[in-house]
This record gives sequence, structure tokens and C-alpha cells, in this order.
Amino acid sequence: MTTDTKTSTPAPAPAATRGPALLWAVAAGGAATLGSTFLAWTWTSEFPGDLTVTGYPGGLQLLTLVAGALLVLFALGALGVKGLGWLAPAGSTKALKALALGAFGTTWYTVLAIAFELGGIVNLEPGGYVAAVASLVPLAAFLLPDDTRTAAKAKELPSWAEILIIVAAFAVGLYVITYGIDTEYPELFIGYLITVGFAARGLFLSGLFARLSAITRTYRSIAVTAGFIAAAAFPFTQSTDQYTLIAVNILVFATVALGLNVVVGLAGLLDLGYVAFLGVGAYTAAIVSGSTASAFDVRFPFWAAVLTGAAVSLIFGVVIGAPTLRLRGDYLAIVTLGFGEIFRIVMLNLDGDSGPKITNGPNGIPNIPHLNFFGWDFSQPHNVLGIELGSYANYYLLMLLAMIVVVLVFSRAQNSRIGRAWVAIREDETAATAMGINGFRVKLIAFALGATLAGLAGTVQAHVQTTTVPEMYQFAGPVPPNSAFLLAAVILGGMGTVSGPLLGAALLYLIPAKLEFLKDYQLLGFGIALILLMRFRPEGLIPNRRAQLEFHETGQLDVPQQRIDDQPGVSTAKAGA
Repeated sequence: MTTDTKTSTPAPAPAATRGPALLWAVAAGGAATLGSTFLAWTWTSEFPGDLTVTGYPGGLQLLTLVAGALLVLFALGALGVKGLGWLAPAGSTKALKALALGAFGTTWYTVLAIAFELGGIVNLEPGGYVAAVASLVPLAAFLLPDDTRTAAKAKELPSWAEILIIVAAFAVGLYVITYGIDTEYPELFIGYLITVGFAARGLFLSGLFARLSAITRTYRSIAVTAGFIAAAAFPFTQSTDQYTLIAVNILVFATVALGLNVVVGLAGLLDLGYVAFLGVGAYTAAIVSGSTASAFDVRFPFWAAVLTGAAVSLIFGVVIGAPTLRLRGDYLAIVTLGFGEIFRIVMLNLDGDSGPKITNGPNGIPNIPHLNFFGWDFSQPHNVLGIELGSYANYYLLMLLAMIVVVLVFSRAQNSRIGRAWVAIREDETAATAMGINGFRVKLIAFALGATLAGLAGTVQAHVQTTTVPEMYQFAGPVPPNSAFLLAAVILGGMGTVSGPLLGAALLYLIPAKLEFLKDYQLLGFGIALILLMRFRPEGLIPNRRAQLEFHETGQLDVPQQRIDDQPGVSTAKAGA
């Protein structure tokens, strides 16, 4: 007796059958969103950016155009279109979700802003409705099956091609940063934050950033040089000093945040009065730089003023740290908070009435002279390579050099024997002491080094602002730098890394500067943002591997091929132990 057997072909999984159709829908939605930017979205030019022109995107439409273009490219890459597979080495689904949210968020923010500012949706032209509907279609990406994978080894490229990729990446980075700093009205800046935030998240999840990071590690010296050239090129993109001054203040804030990162990020010491060391450097420079309001009739050359400011800050760091660094945790935080407030109050009272006349009390020390290096007057514009640079461009380049020095000091210290001792103290002071590390001496060195770096930045800040007043150096306030914002910049960016505090400081200075219309509500938004960050990304925006493994299970990490960044002597196995 024979039994007939039928060989049946298994039915394809539902996810496999609907995947291509959904990808085509995402691509079509992205294309429609992109195309809608060539239509008029409103009838009146009263809304900033003039969105009334057909055939020529402007203002917020340009951001929607970029978001739509990225969606189309990544969706076509996921469909296997030749030449686009390199866009998502670690998978495209998560990247498409982030990019879809970015296109949706930017478009709907613009539509709602038009309706709110002009008095209703009646002020929308058909192009606005088309954009709103089209941006909903790419959300179909949330129905796609997850295709996350370990990024395969990249195809070998010629050296010249990889170097060209590095140069192109820094050129794009310079353009994106310059565009954000140069935004002329709050609506455009908010749209910029939405677009760039989700786009960066999408590129990160696709594994593209990890691949670029691998290339830069191979050509580290070239990458560093390209980064410096890109940063130095910023003043050449500006026609006025309005935004160059913002960039100078960002560099000052970032440099001080990096100094605080030595204390908080490496040594694990919670310092709530760190801005006082910035004030020590600034006041020292104001006193010895020949200000007409200075109590001392002296004028040091700038190099001497810098060394004096850094040295005085170092002395203050040692004097304050010696009796207090035997404390730990909350007790140390309270003492440093008290020091920051004492410094501000003392500066207020050295006015000749309540104390010796040294700082002119609440009036501060004005008329700090501009710098002059070998006939190069920092107060005057100069013509370089046929391009006129404003006076603040001089300070920008000077502050860029100062930041490079601080980054070098931080990197060398972090990878040194004392840097490893700081990390040991941060992780477990009792165990580190039992292994022979002198905890007090190590912490005092960190405290003194952090104070010195802050004092260095303060000397430049004094000449940029041309005045120094006590209210600039308080614990908290709506305008950075202050101790609360500095600490937030380190935590937001990622403690113990180089790039983290730089990014955190840039965001925390630029956002209040661009959203001044919020006034007192800035601090409310700032607090909400920190709460969300602590909930969803407690390790910071640019964390190291150890921090990620501390806050997340290994299986939950969404970072493809992430390396152990900025943590000397730490392996993945040890970090997870």
C-alpha cells in the first residue's frame, strides 16, 4: 500500500509579503512630502520664511524637503536599489521610523504654527494640506518588520576615497551647524531642531555613524585636522558678527564644560559651584589687563594675563578642595554650592563700602581692553584671503585654539595613570583606596585641573565681554554659563567623553539664545527636557560603552558595532560585570 505525499511550499510570512509594499508606500510618502514643498503653504508673507511662493521652497519648507529626501533615499536603499545599500549597514527599519517621525514632526509643526500665528487653518493654501496628508504616509514604517543586524565588514575602499568621505562628512557637519546658528527666527530654529534631531537619530540607528567612526579611527590625524579646519572655517561663512559672537560664547561654555567633565565625568565629584572658577579667571584678567576701572594700575600682556588667571584659579581650586574633598556625595555638593555663592557675594561686597575696593561691587569691572597681538587688533575687522572677518572672528579663532589645548589636556590626562585612578575612584572609592590609590590626592588633582581649565576660559571671556559682573557667575539662571547649566551640559552630552560635553554645551547655549521669546518658560522647558532625557537616555547623547551597559541590558542596546569610547582600559566584558 502506497501513500501519496504532497510536497507543499510554505506560505511566506505576512511580514515578508507586506515589507516591500510598505517600503514603496514610505518612499511614495516621502516623495509626496518632498514635492509638497514646491507648492504654496499659505497665502500671506506675514508668516516668517515666505511660504507663499510656488516652485521655490523657503524657510521651514526646506527642512521638510530634506526630511522627505532622506526618507526616499533610505526607503529605496531598503528596497535594494543599486548604489544605496551603504546607507543602512545595520538595518533600515529603525532608521526609517526615526526619519518618518522627523518628516511628520517638521511638517505638522509648520502647519500648526501657520494656523496658530495667522488665526486658523483657513490661512493654509492647498500645498499645506497636501504636505500634512503626505507626511502621514511614511508613518507606515512602523508596520515594517525589524531588520536590525550586525553591520557587516565594510567593503575595502581606496585610501583617497575614505579620506574624501571624512572631508565630506566634516563639510556637511559645518553646513548643518552653521545653518542652525544662522537661523533668523524662532519658528525656523524649532523646525531645525526637529529635523536634525530625528535625522541624526535615523543615521545613528542605520549604522552609518558607526561606519564613519571606524573610518575616522583609521585616519585619526586626518580626521582631527579636518575637524579643526571645518571649525576654523566658520567665521568665513558669516557676513556679520551677530552669529559669530554666539559661536564664541558657545566655545567658552563648551571649554568650561569640558573642564567640569574632569571633575564630574572622570573623578565622579559633584561640583555645584564650578562657575566660580570661571569667574576667578575672568576677574583676574579684568584686574591685570589694564581696565580703567581696575583697582590696580597694571597691564599684563595677554599671555601673562592668561597664566595669571589660570594660576589664581588653580590656587582657589586647591584652597577650596583641600578641606572639602574628604567629603563625599551630597555633602561635597553642598559645600561646593556654598563656595559658588560665597564667591558671587564676595565679588558684590568688594566695592569700597562693604570691603576693599577691588571689584567695584555690582557694577563690576568694565572697559576691559581688547587684545592686541603683535599689531593684530582684535577689536578691528581684518581681511583674510579676500574675506573680511569681523572683530569677534578674532576671538572665535583664539577661543578655538584654547579649546584645542583643553581637549588635548583632557585626553592626555584621561589616558594617563592619574586618569585611570580617577575612573577607579569614581566607580568605587573604597575599593580603589584598598588597592593603594591615594583618594584624597587624586581627587585634589582633578579639582585643581578642572579649576585651572575654567580659569583659562575665563580670561578669554573677560576680553570678549569687555566687562565682568558678579551676576554672570551664579548657580542657576535662564542664561548660561552658570553652574546648573554647566553640570547639565556634561550630563546631557555624556559624562567622561570628549565630544559629549561639547555637544551638550552647544545645545544648552544655542537653544536659550534662539528661543528668547519663551523668557521665564525656558527653565520650565529645560526641566522637562532633562526629565525626558533621564527617562529615555540617562547615559547622555554621546555616551561611552561603560555607561550604556550600566543603564541598559546588553540586548537592548541599539548601537551597531559600538566601540568602547573614551574609556581607557575597559573591555566589554568588564564593563558588563
